[in-house]
Amino acid sequence: MNHFLRALFFLIVVRPIMLVILGMNVRHAERLPRSGPAVIVANHNSHLDALALMTLYSTRELRHVQPVAAADYFFRNRWLKWFATQIIGIIPLQRQVKTARRDPLAPINEAIEKNQIVILFPEGTRGEPEQIETFKTGVAHIAKRHPDVDVVPIFMHGFGKALPRGEALLVPFFCDVFVGESFRWTGERGSFMDEMTGRIEALAGEMPAQTW
Repeated sequence: MNHFLRALFFLIVVRPIMLVILGMNVRHAERLPRSGPAVIVANHNSHLDALALMTLYSTRELRHVQPVAAADYFFRNRWLKWFATQIIGIIPLQRQVKTARRDPLAPINEAIEKNQIVILFPEGTRGEPEQIETFKTGVAHIAKRHPDVDVVPIFMHGFGKALPRGEALLVPFFCDVFVGESFRWTGERGSFMDEMTGRIEALAGEMPAQTW
């Protein structure tokens, strides 16, 4: 990826949007992993989500942060593919997999092995504004393969209203990011999913009731 253009884009475009227009508020920022390997898992309501999480890192740290995103969406044309891979630095995930193809989680595993901080949205797609959908188990397979890597749960609020799915215009809306304490592979898929879900729901519970 082009690290210079990426840093410039976040410095002059993304940060002003997140910090000034949306007034993004971050709770427990000290829990963020500052070096990899690490996996960040968060709920997903908007295209702003990945950008918001990446804004939490300095321009120097950004080169080690990569969000996982759907290849079928971001590879629709050459310009979008270039922007997604060279500026945002996504790890493309193939959602439509045939049995003869490569393991769809392989690029994520490779990034972790390169000591990257990987951002994952276990819901798999953007849900309705401020609603948490059922988490898919792909993240458990990743955690099982990397049992010594920290998994950091994050709850995000407001971004689904600031830029809802299917909308192109940004609506100024105060947004919050709650960073949870890290945990690791629990030894079993079901217990891992329960642990992750419980931690994200506990973070959601820190939101004042009137803001939902």
